[in-house]
Amino acid sequence: MFQKILVALDNSNMGNRVFDEAVTLAKATNASLMLLHVLTPFEDNYPTMPVAPGLDSYYPAMYGEAIEEYAKRWHQYEEHALDFLRNRAASALNEGVTAEFSQNVGDPGRAICSLAGTWSADLIVMGRRGRSGLSEFVLGSVSNYVLHHAPCSVFVVQGQADARPADTTEQEAIATPV
Repeated sequence: MFQKILVALDNSNMGNRVFDEAVTLAKATNASLMLLHVLTPFEDNYPTMPVAPGLDSYYPAMYGEAIEEYAKRWHQYEEHALDFLRNRAASALNEGVTAEFSQNVGDPGRAICSLAGTWSADLIVMGRRGRSGLSEFVLGSVSNYVLHHAPCSVFVVQGQADARPADTTEQEAIATPV
């Protein structure tokens, strides 16, 4: 059925769920995994440039130090994410699933679709945070982009949703027949 499954991951609870689903599916179909993490400015710990425009012309020494500091933070950020991928690949191997990994920089949706095409993936497994409305419009939806541009099938792991209305008490939820 599936031989090559691309798994789009980040270091979050949703990323954990996506990984678990992908490993379960790979074990069931005897598929191999490609674990992908995309370094993007929308991540919480993405390093920012610690200088203001024009600083280089007024304080060249300070600018050079700022660039060096940024390069150091970027390297740490990149290595931390690579360690995350190495650990995930080792976990998959412990489960009997062959896994390799790739780390890219840029737009996550485009990176996922591009790697799926070049790696000849049969399936992409990814998560969906559940944004909608204005937040989806402003922040975009990686899963929506991938669903419309992927060169293969896409399996989307839905974010956790509360099954009952906010004003329902726990007792009412238990007593209500389904």
